[in-house]
Amino acid sequence: MNTSEPSGRDSGTEKLNWIDRRREKIRDEIERNRRGEYTVPTWVLAAVLVLIVGAWLALIFLAG
Repeated sequence: MNTSEPSGRDSGTEKLNWIDRRREKIRDEIERNRRGEYTVPTWVLAAVLVLIVGAWLALIFLAG
């Protein structure tokens, strides 16, 4: 018979394992944050830098 699932794998188990791994990663992150090991993601720092430089340039060009 033709089925959409591969014959050698059980997609229910695979999905459960993915969910378990995701939950474990979330638990680990929460524990790190509670210990004070929280770090700001690089993309957030980059976005803040772009906003600051953009505001500074806008101030220079619009005021001058």
